[in-house]
Amino acid sequence: MAKLYFYYSAMNAGKTTTLLQSAHNYHERGMRTLILTPALDDRYGEGVVASRIGLQARAMRFSGEENLLAVVERDIASRGPLHCVLVDEAQFLSKAQVWQLTDVVDRLGIPVLAYGLRTDFRGELFEGSQYLLAWADNLDEIKTICHSGRKATMVVRVDEHGRAVTQGPQVEIGGNDRYVSVSRAEFKTITAGEGRIELQQPVLPLGESDPDEGKPT
Repeated sequence: MAKLYFYYSAMNAGKTTTLLQSAHNYHERGMRTLILTPALDDRYGEGVVASRIGLQARAMRFSGEENLLAVVERDIASRGPLHCVLVDEAQFLSKAQVWQLTDVVDRLGIPVLAYGLRTDFRGELFEGSQYLLAWADNLDEIKTICHSGRKATMVVRVDEHGRAVTQGPQVEIGGNDRYVSVSRAEFKTITAGEGRIELQQPVLPLGESDPDEGKPT
């Protein structure tokens, strides 16, 4: 039975990597997918979803006014049977679009996997996330870590000095230069003006290094 899934997290938890892996799993079995991405997010080029570890795929862009049920129906009419719809940056969906995704599941029998942030830089729900949390059949948290070592559940928007920005529009596209994922406790500290965050923290290599690597022989 088809379901609507919502995979949520703070930033930099690997949402897009997980989306692309899910799409690959379908394609590996000869099953066609449709990846949808909001038109307002063009950080990696128009109609591209990309992860921080270098994976990417073509996607269909949609605007905030577009009917996603109609988009899916047109795709099926032109390209044939569809086995899964995947939505990147699902926090930017409107209430109406989340309802349309439930119709993709309930009317067309196609599973929908939506990936997005739960809350904005003020700790408040995005519209898309609010209704995905209300209407999705399955809710799954993708976990990531705060620089304090705790689980990161919130996002802070920061200025060029690493100080929290607490005013401004809810949607302002950016990456590691503007946003940092933190624990709730750290969110309270930073947004109260009691600290700052290093924007570019040291990145360690994956895996264990050879203790003798780099030593003269």
